[in-house]
Amino acid sequence: MPELLWPYALALLPLPLIFRWLLPARTRQQAALKVADTGFWQTGTENHATVTSRSTLGALLPTLLWLCLVAALTRPVWIGEPVRLPAEGRDLMLAVDISGSMDTADMELNGRPVNRLEIVKHVLNDFISRREGDRLGLILFGSNAYLQTPLTFDRETVRTFMNEAALGLAGKQTAIGDAIALAAKRMRDTPAESQVLVLLTDGENTAGTIDPIRAAELAAETGIRIYTIGMGADRMEVPSFFGSRTINPSRELDEESLQTIADLTAGRFYRARDTSELSQIYGLIDQLEPTEREQKVYRPQTSLFHWPLLAALLISFVIAFVYGGRRR
Repeated sequence: MPELLWPYALALLPLPLIFRWLLPARTRQQAALKVADTGFWQTGTENHATVTSRSTLGALLPTLLWLCLVAALTRPVWIGEPVRLPAEGRDLMLAVDISGSMDTADMELNGRPVNRLEIVKHVLNDFISRREGDRLGLILFGSNAYLQTPLTFDRETVRTFMNEAALGLAGKQTAIGDAIALAAKRMRDTPAESQVLVLLTDGENTAGTIDPIRAAELAAETGIRIYTIGMGADRMEVPSFFGSRTINPSRELDEESLQTIADLTAGRFYRARDTSELSQIYGLIDQLEPTEREQKVYRPQTSLFHWPLLAALLISFVIAFVYGGRRR
């Protein structure tokens, strides 16, 4: 829809009439006599109708010129359809363990046993969808930590890269400290009012160059809050020569370090023993770190002032041609 940004410029429309009214009577009479002079238009074969038509045109052109100039001065614009901008939320980095131990099939999804990474993908799909307004990033770590997706409002890209994560892609071991340090570095480079790291692992720090506790201290200095999630069942039946036996598939999980990391950064430590608990944990994080619900709406504007300005320029050329020829 069209709109005038400076509609008060329309008050200038009667300005020529006001000036004409304010002129002394003698000046108005002289001006009237000059305007009435149609000698320029007349030739030996012109009739009265032709002279009258040209006189009318001579009076109309300046009026159209003034109307076009005022129209351009009102700054007309075309207002487009409303576009919703991402709401200002927080920077939220997801760090996911894809080491070899994440291949342990000690959880169930839809009644069938699946490995831990498949459960994480399933739960994170819903979690990522709910984080509207946040900038999300993804770090995958094993023996090394890699930034898979930098902080972005594009949740679909984060979800795609998470679903494409493969076991052992970053190595078989677990570099928790390197993952925290990488997240802290990336969020320090793009500061926001609230910065959160959600770190999920099923083991202990067995690789990398940075100690997890030291990395957590650096993150705390940057103002990053870390939620740690220890994943893995406490009991699992495995076949053996004598039938089956019960083992603890999470015996390598370092819960103490994960709790310390969370405490140092004013975060929380959670323990996920099955799919339901993992879903509940990410739901709790949603409550502790709510997204911004209010979105800003932007309506694009296309400037139109150049069209009446172009018309005024063309009319001025016509006037210059007419009156220039008249002087000759």
